Amino acid sequence: MSYPRIAGQSLSRLAALSDGIFAVAMTLLVLDLRVPVNEVAHPERPLWSDGMAGSEHEVWHALADVGPHVLPYAISFMTLGIFWIGQQTQLNHFSATDRHLTWIHIAFLAVVSLMPFSTGLLSEYVTYRTPFILYWLNLLALGVVLLASLRYARRADLFKPEATDAVQGAMRRRIVFYQCCYAIAMALCVINTYVSMVILIILQLASAIAPPVPPFNRY
Repeated sequence: MSYPRIAGQSLSRLAALSDGIFAVAMTLLVLDLRVPVNEVAHPERPLWSDGMAGSEHEVWHALADVGPHVLPYAISFMTLGIFWIGQQTQLNHFSATDRHLTWIHIAFLAVVSLMPFSTGLLSEYVTYRTPFILYWLNLLALGVVLLASLRYARRADLFKPEATDAVQGAMRRRIVFYQCCYAIAMALCVINTYVSMVILIILQLASAIAPPVPPFNRY
């Protein structure tokens, strides 16, 4: 009996590792929403003084600097939620796993762990195209690895009997459909980066809500 034949065969441990990595990545996203540092408190002044009104204005002005970071945070948080559901859907339809499939999902989690970095880069340079391209590559890698997982599991006969061809086809179509949508959204950054961000957040909302509107009601 060779070691590769007995290694990495626990679906429950793989799911547990996945939950942990996603939890950490989703938590790290919020660290980019830093509290603005500004001299806004004037304890020596009475609450009714004109200076307090000025300080409140400074607070709102400082908070405006956080604004560009909010949309990337919202997009990435939803993105990680969507891909967590996508991976869990696959794991729920696997009857077992093997060393190769486990490593495919470890590679997927490695790409997940890059999301806080690509999100931070995007929010810091929101008006530049290069961060959008890198962010899209992160999304593309997530989809490609999940698609590779489906294809390997099918070839290795690791699906449950109830995971019919229709079920497997639905999972594949969803990945391909949204990857095409992400590519279009990223292409729009040539026009305006904020247009890309708005399209991305609409896509993620559509994915999460699944409105009864074709083609989103199918994917």
